[in-house]
Amino acid sequence: MSEQAMSSPPRGRRWLVALPLIIFAGLAGLFLLRLYGGDPSRIPSALIGRPAPQTALPALEGLMQDGAPVPGLDPAVFKGKVSVVNVWASWCVPCHDEAPLLTELGHDKRFQIIGINYKDAPDNARRFLGRYGNPFGIVGVDGNGRASIEWGVYGVPETFVVGRDGKIAYKLVGPVTPDNVNSVLKAEIEKALKAGT
Repeated sequence: MSEQAMSSPPRGRRWLVALPLIIFAGLAGLFLLRLYGGDPSRIPSALIGRPAPQTALPALEGLMQDGAPVPGLDPAVFKGKVSVVNVWASWCVPCHDEAPLLTELGHDKRFQIIGINYKDAPDNARRFLGRYGNPFGIVGVDGNGRASIEWGVYGVPETFVVGRDGKIAYKLVGPVTPDNVNSVLKAEIEKALKAGT
């Protein structure tokens, strides 16, 4: 028997050797497709239909609106009113892009807009709201990120619609954009407004 015949595996065993590499390449391709080509806003949330987290958050120190301090988040505010909850930070680039859309959304007084400021410096957060306008009637500070974990946040920005019953009705992963503000977010707000009447 030649030395070459002894060193090369039989044909059937070559497939067994290549199989893990083929599986790995397939999984890596699927991961990259989901990472770069998938729609992260379609990630399902286990919290849909469940009560909004009952975590109180302190106010953003020094934030004023109409001459009065903007209050922090008290979970009792969810009962009886449709709420849009936006998790944001001044260091978050997409948050800068969505801020004017949230400010415009804030003109509709049929619902309240609540901000959860995520792991941010108070001065930077106040400057951010001073630059774009403050759409939030309530701003809770989540300095250590624990409250955002309770909300099931993958990363900022994320926006939730909470119904009058205090339950999470919808979750938008990623920024509010000109493409999704009317077709998705406003449609979900309208559903929540009609559900409570």
